[in-house]
Amino acid sequence: MTDLPEIELSTQEWGVFGRPLFLDEEARALSRVGVVDVGSNSVRLVVFDGAARSPAYFYNEKIMCGLGAGLRETGRLNPEGKTRAMAAIRRFQKLAQGMGIPPLTAVATAAVREAEDGPAFREEIERETGLSLWVIDGAEEARLSAQGVLLGWPEADGLVCDIGGSSMELAVVSKGQVGKRITSPLGPLKLQGLKGGRKGIKDHIAPIMKDLAETMGTDHKRIYLVGGSWRAIARIDMERRNYPLHVLHEYRMSSRSVTDTIKFIRKSDINELRAKTGTSASRMNLVPIASEVLRQLVRSFHPKEICVSSYGIREGMLYEQMPESVRARDPLIEACRFSERKDARMPGFGKQLHNFIEPIFRARQYDKMRLIRAACLLHDVTWRAHPDYRAEVCFDNATRANLGGLTHKERIFLGLALLHRYKNSREGTPFTDLIAMLSEKEIQDAEVLGKAMRFGAMFAVDVPTDLAKLTYFPKKKHLILSLRPEAEDLFGEVTLARFQSLASSLGARSDVHHIKV
Repeated sequence: MTDLPEIELSTQEWGVFGRPLFLDEEARALSRVGVVDVGSNSVRLVVFDGAARSPAYFYNEKIMCGLGAGLRETGRLNPEGKTRAMAAIRRFQKLAQGMGIPPLTAVATAAVREAEDGPAFREEIERETGLSLWVIDGAEEARLSAQGVLLGWPEADGLVCDIGGSSMELAVVSKGQVGKRITSPLGPLKLQGLKGGRKGIKDHIAPIMKDLAETMGTDHKRIYLVGGSWRAIARIDMERRNYPLHVLHEYRMSSRSVTDTIKFIRKSDINELRAKTGTSASRMNLVPIASEVLRQLVRSFHPKEICVSSYGIREGMLYEQMPESVRARDPLIEACRFSERKDARMPGFGKQLHNFIEPIFRARQYDKMRLIRAACLLHDVTWRAHPDYRAEVCFDNATRANLGGLTHKERIFLGLALLHRYKNSREGTPFTDLIAMLSEKEIQDAEVLGKAMRFGAMFAVDVPTDLAKLTYFPKKKHLILSLRPEAEDLFGEVTLARFQSLASSLGARSDVHHIKV
């Protein structure tokens, strides 16, 4: 291997993706951040760890407390919910101390800010646990939720809709910025107990939703859904459609699909749905009301696409602490770089591998090139898996990992490329239904990428471009390998077979040129 591993190269040599964030001091300060979210329905602790622009969930625990239950009738926090929330916060403080992380950042939303005993409860928390609770207004809640969407979805353009237990917030996002925002009393906990059953709830929601549409405008092509109730509905949509990839982040629905799922919820047994989708009883109890809110939201705003974001207010609080230089980075690339640094046998080789196989993929658009770069960074991170299952583990890792900045089809493309990194054929793998989500062209491109990495990895003892050079003429369908003398010993039977397999996947003839010095 070169004596200039990737982590030591100068900033100028990193190209379009820039120097890895984990090397920068300003990003290292974000490597372990704990956030407590005291919501109307649940209290959650999230500890973020890892690559600063695309953090991993080091710890994630939620306790359903129902602080906002009965708030509309009494004006006060639910007494049982207060007891449960206090116990949860005590536990979270102990956990944070045990993890050795800095003081927790804690935020409270609609229930605590609206309840007449909210200020007293906040003082009680600080007195008994030492945790200072930041009670935010609706506009700030909307802003933080929208920032959470931007953390995992930098190109987000449309309307963010965050539903909690006691409120629903809307915010416009475009070009990495949060614009107009507003709050409303359309949380399902607050709508519980309204007279008149479903019709009463419908009639109550309608004028509020009309005002929201007039204020925020209805020219948003895309709505980004944030919040547990929305995710529960999306999971039911997956169940209804028999959708094969159960990853909620960046799951997409049409207006028609949402309408069909709401009808499906109405005619289904809630307990059966709960069992099939793995949804908690307390969450599922709110789904019928939340689905009516969603029905009127879609009818009022007429989006072409409804997208689910697993990132929200907690991720928005982390995003708040990021300098602009960190926010501007591609979350997928940064996560893959961190994974390579942590798990690969030869950290830094991913960049060298990318440079070696790049001639095959020239003239590709940025969205394709970033997937090629990501695949090269991840090509060796699952090497500890049993050899008989390594290809499958690679596929699972890419399709189910907590990665931002990836559509579902891009996840599958990345997974298939990594599968072919370790396996020539995809026959017999248990992923047929997932692979079928790609077009024939996308399947072919993923195979080519995987086999290119499989071949390039044969030169992992050094910088491949110092030993050999690939040249590809796509119109002539001709792949040439120019081999320097010092690489001859590396070019054995297996290496030749992998080169020929790569050429075959391209539908090209292959030649090896032995360079003489």
